Amino acid sequence: MAAVASMPTRQHNPAAGRVVVGIDDSPAGLAALRRAVGLARSRGVPLVAVRAWALGLPRHGGLRRHRSRTPVVIAFHGAEPGQAAVSLTRRALRKAAPDALGDVDVMIETPEGNPGPALTRIASGDNDVLVVGTTPGPSLRRAVHGSVSAYCTAHAHCPVTVVTPRPGR
Repeated sequence: MAAVASMPTRQHNPAAGRVVVGIDDSPAGLAALRRAVGLARSRGVPLVAVRAWALGLPRHGGLRRHRSRTPVVIAFHGAEPGQAAVSLTRRALRKAAPDALGDVDVMIETPEGNPGPALTRIASGDNDVLVVGTTPGPSLRRAVHGSVSAYCTAHAHCPVTVVTPRPGR
């Protein structure tokens, strides 16, 4: 299941590529989004904002039973996780780049699956660029779920820009 929201308004040459950005609302994710908007604007190419989701991953929905060691997803309501991903992406765009829609074509994709593989699959064009955020240093979340930026740099077939947030931003 994936949602795609798109409002392209300008002619685009597919050979020019796209800027694909992984979306979350962390400081690193917002910094990556700002960088991706600037890159798309300077290259004159569309921005593809990707918020992957999967039941069982943090903040991705589903009702869980926590009595066992591993949370078990027992139910979710239709398209809610995909809709939540679109809402989070729109909020991130408004926060990080409120003027982006004025001169950058933005497409939102919300594929179901792990973020690293989803991003590298979408950023597969010859001239695509993939932008992801990262927070330096050790983290429990990274230890448990892996690093999306490390996965993307190891598996992408296009250039990958890894962005760290500036302090206080």
